[in-house]
Amino acid sequence: MTKAEIVADIANKTGVEKVAVQAVVESFMDVVKSALVSGENVYLRGFGSFTIKRRAEKTGRNISKNTTIIIPAHNIPAFKPAKTFVNEVKNSTK
Repeated sequence: MTKAEIVADIANKTGVEKVAVQAVVESFMDVVKSALVSGENVYLRGFGSFTIKRRAEKTGRNISKNTTIIIPAHNIPAFKPAKTFVNEVKNSTK
């Protein structure tokens, strides 16, 4: 499902214009991104958590040049779904 499909689905379910829904979805994504960039986690009860995970420095290999490289430590965003969300998906039949 794409962002456009999400916007269209929400607009159909709520009766709100697509332009307004698009603005809300974009704002939601901006708020989540800025919170994670500033080091804050985002918790949505019943849905899941957006968190920052720290990856330690490690040694990697560049196989094309047969050399060893150092991959520096870095942060990555992560999503952990809530148990109720996981159970809904697990118990769904398609």
